[in-house]
Amino acid sequence: MNCRSIARNVQKGFTLIELMIVVAIIGILAAVAIPQYQDYVTKTKWGDTLSAATPLKLAIAQCVQDAAGVTTNCVTAANLNMPALPTPKYGTIFVVTAPSTTTILISSTGTPEVGSYVYGALGGPDASGTNFAWTNDIATDTIPAKIVKAGIR
Repeated sequence: MNCRSIARNVQKGFTLIELMIVVAIIGILAAVAIPQYQDYVTKTKWGDTLSAATPLKLAIAQCVQDAAGVTTNCVTAANLNMPALPTPKYGTIFVVTAPSTTTILISSTGTPEVGSYVYGALGGPDASGTNFAWTNDIATDTIPAKIVKAGIR
């Protein structure tokens, strides 16, 4: 054999093992990235519901203040001086109920696109009694904390 025949036997391409390793690495990365991406998209869509609830919460707080702290007078759109209760893009129309004379509950069920979870925010006077505060309603709200943190209601 001379030098020319040795030079012609040089590898030109990748071995099957090398290709399988690259495919396995891509598969592992995809298995981690896809669920996180889906959670990110769902979290973003729930942000629309939280945004739609903001003017409703403000109207309720104003109504409760005008009604001397009685929440049962602030459960309809008419009482809140709104033409209608808002409907979030990825959920049902907000439902406003007053479980007691000092607390009020806002809820909306998400569409299947966002997991069909139930948003529930419970409003009532804070510890000082001068401000109206909103918290996660544990009995109603089913949104996982990885989608919307419980403190952001």
